[in-house]
Amino acid sequence: MGLWLVAVAPGHADAEVKARPAGARLEFVNLTDQALNAEAARLDPATRAIARRLDPALRRADRWGRPVGWASFDLGQAPDLGFDTRTGEGAVALNNLRPFAGLPIRPMRPFVLQASADDAARALHCMTQAIYYEAAREPVRGQEAVAQVVLNRVRHPAYPKSVCGVVYQGSALSTGCQFTFTCDGALRWTPQPALWRQAEQVAKKALGGFVDKDVGSATHYHAAYVVPYWAPTLVKMTQVGQHIFYRWTGPWGEPPAFSGRYEGREANLSPQLLASLDPLTQGRLGVRAPGPQVPTEHKITLAIAGEVHTYTVADSAQTAANAPHAPGTLVASRRQPTPDEVKRINDSLAALDKGGDASARAQQPD
Repeated sequence: MGLWLVAVAPGHADAEVKARPAGARLEFVNLTDQALNAEAARLDPATRAIARRLDPALRRADRWGRPVGWASFDLGQAPDLGFDTRTGEGAVALNNLRPFAGLPIRPMRPFVLQASADDAARALHCMTQAIYYEAAREPVRGQEAVAQVVLNRVRHPAYPKSVCGVVYQGSALSTGCQFTFTCDGALRWTPQPALWRQAEQVAKKALGGFVDKDVGSATHYHAAYVVPYWAPTLVKMTQVGQHIFYRWTGPWGEPPAFSGRYEGREANLSPQLLASLDPLTQGRLGVRAPGPQVPTEHKITLAIAGEVHTYTVADSAQTAANAPHAPGTLVASRRQPTPDEVKRINDSLAALDKGGDASARAQQPD
């Protein structure tokens, strides 16, 4: 005989429960937290475990569509999904196992680029590159979706506040690039003119206020034939062409969170990044990777250990502290040495010179 524990409001203990199994003992308790806790304490541990497992309140789905156990994760360590990252048919099958969240896809506000002529040209070039190298052979809808992701990142607090900054984020770091084409060597290949013109038209439209409503607030995407480790940590929104689009979970992925303002300075990229770009891209951005600087310099001749060498001394006032220097160039410190320091240096050089001469004489045959 089983026990049915029914919670009812006070004064309604005569309620009839017709669905209880035959022979089951029925008990009524007042609908108060204290009464329920007291009755639960009377249950044996096995019964309490079953009750907790069947409690609908504890089985409530995450309102943001996050998979169970993935409400948060440590960015410092890639999560283990129980299988290796795969490509090809296996990846397609794995992606199909996880359904789309089915949550509303809310459109973003139009983005209209307001920048100087130089910044506007650079932003257009970087946006065109992203569209071309990421989705050149996708339908126009797929290219528009990629452009929307770039603009969403420009506005999101987690990303740079320029188009080029977003597109090239991480490409000069060991942690990896955000857009694969910026670090996999794709930029070495000359774009096909017709496809480039198509991508450029999509870029102009995106920077002129066009909103792609298909992907809403998406900030991530990947091809359907790969399985990135981060996919289960985000809300799977939709698929456009060969790309699956995701947004951040919770309020972080909703349109009100995209409060960042465009800052421009499209050419304000790191020296390491600029050095990694091909010459054509450097020219398009209106910048050049910094090469060895030619400082104001003069030459000195020093005799050390019996050997005479001439050195080029760069003027520290004209040379950046972290700039690369040509081999054989000495760079003076920013602080001029004191007379005592100069004397100690000269005395040390003289002693070294005498010691070298003495050693040389001792090695000469009689």
